Amino acid sequence: MSSLAPPASAGPIADPAAIAADLDAQRITAQMRARNPHADPLKYLPDIHPGKIPRHVAIIMDGNGRWANQRGLPRVMGHRSGAAAVRPIIEHCGRLGIEVLTLYSFSIENWKRPSEEVSALMQLYVQYLEKELVEFMKENIRFVQIGRRDGLAPEVLAAADRMADATRNNTGATLCLAVNYGARTEIVDAVRAIARRAIAGDITPDQINDQTIHDHLYTAGLPDPDLLIRTAGEMRVSNYLLWQISYAELHVTDILWPDFGIDQLHTAIRDYAKRTRKFGGLADQKA
Repeated sequence: MSSLAPPASAGPIADPAAIAADLDAQRITAQMRARNPHADPLKYLPDIHPGKIPRHVAIIMDGNGRWANQRGLPRVMGHRSGAAAVRPIIEHCGRLGIEVLTLYSFSIENWKRPSEEVSALMQLYVQYLEKELVEFMKENIRFVQIGRRDGLAPEVLAAADRMADATRNNTGATLCLAVNYGARTEIVDAVRAIARRAIAGDITPDQINDQTIHDHLYTAGLPDPDLLIRTAGEMRVSNYLLWQISYAELHVTDILWPDFGIDQLHTAIRDYAKRTRKFGGLADQKA
């Protein structure tokens, strides 16, 4: 007599929810690889669903001076070590499928620092851009600079423009450096641009909305940051991307920027992945 019972050798019945989650992870990874073939988030963060990887990470790189002081070195050596920490992070962001990394490199307020330090920072920035161009092309990294151009030396602008033009069509991660940047200044510049359009009759006041402002910010075309990381333990946002980080998750670490590496980036992303992002609404409730 035949039996309807499954054969004794049959394996356990697959969990439909697990199958669906695996298919979703494969779908998201495929989308990442369509943009950046090097993306393989599950290889590096197997415990994090690819859908929990932030699209845009912004970092306030703090602690270069303290790092140098702790070692009895000139402050410029801290800035050099901080610059050296950038490439491993941006390359690994590409591997994780992160689309944009925005770094607070030089603020409007940083002009108040001693002129020798400012000069050294600008010279270091030019050297960095010239040295990294070959690697950026090799790693398929796109470069963008945001901030006011007025006030920056011609050689700084020329180096940034060369890097941006050369990497314009790269499809891997985007490195966005905020140089001569302040969020309030950015918003003022956006309001002025919109006002000029209104005076010219291109737009009416009633047509101005969130998207209009987004389109006139320095970061136009980039997604808003999902995760904001601040190093060196400071608990403030320091006039950084004030409009764009309205709903960003915050992660503060005591690690000084020159010591911030891939392990610390993983810690920040794991922290981010645990958050429930409600955007002003309510978290999903089970019946």
